[in-house]
Amino acid sequence: MLIGIVGKPNCGKTTFLNAACLTSAKVANYPFTTIEPNLGKAYVRKNCVCKELNIKDNPKNSLCIDGIRLIPIDLLDVAGLVPDAWKGRGLGNKFLDDLRRADALIHVIDASGSTDSEGKPVEPGSWDPLNDVIFLEKEITYWFNNIVNRDWQKFVRTLKAEKISFVDKMCDRLSGLSIKRKHVVQALKEANLNPDKLSEWTEDDIFSFSDALRKISKPMLILANKGDQNTAKKNIKRLQESTNYIVIPGCALGEYWLRKYAEKGQIKYIPGDPEFEILNPNSFSKQELEILNNLKAYMKENGSTGVQKALDTAVFELLDMITVFPVHNPSNFTDKDNNVLPDVYLVKNGTNIKEFAGKIHTDLQQSFLHGINARTKQRLGEGYILHDRDIVKIVSIKGT
Repeated sequence: MLIGIVGKPNCGKTTFLNAACLTSAKVANYPFTTIEPNLGKAYVRKNCVCKELNIKDNPKNSLCIDGIRLIPIDLLDVAGLVPDAWKGRGLGNKFLDDLRRADALIHVIDASGSTDSEGKPVEPGSWDPLNDVIFLEKEITYWFNNIVNRDWQKFVRTLKAEKISFVDKMCDRLSGLSIKRKHVVQALKEANLNPDKLSEWTEDDIFSFSDALRKISKPMLILANKGDQNTAKKNIKRLQESTNYIVIPGCALGEYWLRKYAEKGQIKYIPGDPEFEILNPNSFSKQELEILNNLKAYMKENGSTGVQKALDTAVFELLDMITVFPVHNPSNFTDKDNNVLPDVYLVKNGTNIKEFAGKIHTDLQQSFLHGINARTKQRLGEGYILHDRDIVKIVSIKGT
C-alpha cells in the first residue's frame, strides 16, 4: 500500500514524511527542495486483539506498544506541484508520474497562508489556502484527462470496429495509474455517461469522466499543516466548511520532535496519542520546554498533532481497509514457531477469506479448503466476508 504526500512546494510535505517515518529527507524554506521522490515507511495504528484476549503477543510484521498495533505502510513524498504542472511547468510531469502508484493521497496544505501558489514565502495570512485545494484538483484531473483523451477519435473507432468493451480498453490505457475496472465503472456512473455512445461524448464529458476517475481512484484528504500558527485557525475552519474533503488540523514539525524525543527516551509518546509525558525535564532547555508546553496546549485543543490521524484516516476511511490476524494454531493464536499473533494484514473491507488466503501466499488461495474462526472455532467457507480484527486460520490441501 502506497500513500502519496502531495501539495505545492514549501508547505511541509517533507516535514510530514520525516515526522511520520523518522527519516531525514532534506527540508528547506524554498521551493523544490524535493526533486527526487522520498520514500519512507510509516505505521497506521489499531487496537490490537491481544488486550481483548488478555495475552502477550510477539509481532513479526508489525509492532505492538501498550496494546496498540502499529502496521507498516509506504509513503511517497513527491516534488512540489505548481500551477500548470500538467503542461510540464516546474517539475510537473515528474511529480505526476511519481503519483501513478499511489493508492490514496494526503494533500499537505500550509494552513497559515504564508506561502503563495508556487511555495514562495509571503506575509502570514495573506494567501488563501483554499486556492491550493482548487489548483491541485485541477492539475491532477488535467493529467488524467490528457491520458484519457489521447487519440480519442481513433480510440472510439477501434472500439467500434473490434467490438471491444470500453471499460476493458480504458483499464488497459490507465493501467499505469493503478486504476482498476471498478474505478472505471464507478466513474461512468458518477459522470452519468453512456459507454455505448462514445461518439456523442463532448470534450466536457471526457473531462467530467476524468475528474470522476481522479476522485475515485486517488481518494484524498487534507492535512492542514502549520495549524499551530496564529493565522491558521480561521483558514482551517474555512477549509472544513468549503470543501468536501476530510480536513485534519496538523503540526508536522511538532510531531517530528515528539517522535525524536520519544526515541531518545526523553518523553513517553505513542504516535497518535492525544498527549505525551515528559520523563526528564532536565534534559531540555528552557526554550524546548516552552515549545513542548505550547505543543501540549495545541494537542489538547485538536486531539493530536494530526500526522498519525491523517495516516489512519487515509487507510481506514479513504481506502476502507480492515485488519485481519492469520494464525496457524487457533487454540493459542500462534504461528508454526509459537509466536503469538505474529502478523496482521491490511485488507479491503468486503474481502472474503479465500481472497485473503491469496494475500498470504498464492498457493494458499489455489489449494484453499476452508478457514477457521480462531475465537469461536467455527468453520468458515470460502465466501465468508472478513470482519475487522478477525483472527483466522487458513486450511489448505497442501497443509496449513
